Amino acid sequence: MSDNKNDEQSLAQQNGTIDYNQYSMDRSLAVNINTITDIFKDDDTLISRQFSNQNQNSVKCCIFFIDGMVNNKIINENIIMPIIINSILCPTNQLLDLIQTQVIVSNDVKQTDNFKDVSEAIIYGDTVLFADGVCGALIISTKGWQLRSVSEPDTEKALRGPREGFTESIMINLSLIRRKLLTSDLKFKFKTFGTRTNTKACICYLDSLVDKKLLKELDRRLNKIDIDGVLDTNYISELIKDSPNCSYKTIGVTEKPDIVAAKLLEGRVALILDGTPVVLTMPYLFIENFQSGDDYYLNYYFASFGRVIRIVGFLISISVPAIYVALTTFHREMIPTTLALNIAKSRQGVPFPTFIECLVMLLVFECIRETGIRMPSNIGQALSVVGALVIGQAAVEAKFVSAPMVIIVAITAITGLMNPGIKGTSILLRYSLLIFSAVLGFYGYLFGLIGILINILSIRSFGVKYTSQITAYKAQDMKDNFIRAPWWFMKTRPKFSHVNPVRSSQNGDG
Repeated sequence: MSDNKNDEQSLAQQNGTIDYNQYSMDRSLAVNINTITDIFKDDDTLISRQFSNQNQNSVKCCIFFIDGMVNNKIINENIIMPIIINSILCPTNQLLDLIQTQVIVSNDVKQTDNFKDVSEAIIYGDTVLFADGVCGALIISTKGWQLRSVSEPDTEKALRGPREGFTESIMINLSLIRRKLLTSDLKFKFKTFGTRTNTKACICYLDSLVDKKLLKELDRRLNKIDIDGVLDTNYISELIKDSPNCSYKTIGVTEKPDIVAAKLLEGRVALILDGTPVVLTMPYLFIENFQSGDDYYLNYYFASFGRVIRIVGFLISISVPAIYVALTTFHREMIPTTLALNIAKSRQGVPFPTFIECLVMLLVFECIRETGIRMPSNIGQALSVVGALVIGQAAVEAKFVSAPMVIIVAITAITGLMNPGIKGTSILLRYSLLIFSAVLGFYGYLFGLIGILINILSIRSFGVKYTSQITAYKAQDMKDNFIRAPWWFMKTRPKFSHVNPVRSSQNGDG
């Protein structure tokens, strides 16, 4: 038995955790103080404060909290002062109950006899109160750390519609969703991830709309996560996605409460993580890469036109370099004579083959784009514009590249920036098609497109076909795909939803 206990303690130390089974609550205040001091040893941010009632000196108490994590005003005015000046307190086994129900002025107080709960509460910004002669402790909510105010996300600017975005506080984020969905059907289930970080997360869904099989599968995947720390939702996303090596995004991400609310109204599930404003939504379909929140706040004519432009822009961004290389290298007869002569003239003196020329220019653009992102905003934008102009012009004049190649790369870059949600996948597809075209010409380009199509058709997002809405044949199933139909036409929820009444959502594939 002793060997097993030692093994458990050794394993807990290796995982960076504490074996709380070795600690137990005591009626002695001094013993409990020593236990907390031992758990938080070498932590100078732990603050303890001992005090007693002015009418009954035998009523002795001690509170513990982390400096910088609490609201000092709440501790002083709602905990310490009421206990010191109270005239009804006396030493008794029910002292904690009396303090909880008649003395402490706080809307969230609970009693515990577990040091694990006490430790987690202190770390999370609560205050723990021990009383002499009582085997137990009170956990009092006194959180008071600094938070970023609610503001519009920089990555999801809106032309119209709500402009509020999630923050790093999980409770504020939950309140933003609750304000959008004022119904008791909205459910929240909490989980904890990370053996060292103990990061809180919350699963959100509408109970009458969500598919219970989806919830069960999500819960199964989340329970398999074993990791030291979780600092962002991408940690979880990579661990629970259907195909870990898939380059396509199969779990949605957003920083806007209205988008999450709309997804929940379609029967989806959202996962919110404390410490990050990015929320996951699942399942996620391919067509959502080209949808925007503004599509549902603008007239459906303009919204549909914008969506078609984004889809065409995606095809152009992955195809133009490959088609240009295929035509100029293998199929010159397909180019109009005048254009072919101009291209040949511009390439005179260029030392590199078209494929190498295109590959280098694309890599240079990615370097400029990455530098613009990492640099301070006031410098990055100027660097991107000036760098592209100067390098492009100088490269043409020095005969390193041809002028048509600069135009091809510019078109590719502009159209590639139209769909930031699928940016990473676009880069991989662009280079793949470029290599196929450089080897087999236009046939290689077509073979590459076929391979891409087969790959997309084989992808699943939590068991839902990635292209389920695109491959639909009913008008109601296609109402929110390549175009956004008017609201009076969108009468049903997505096919993956286990219910199909009249829908009332906005942002999603409907």
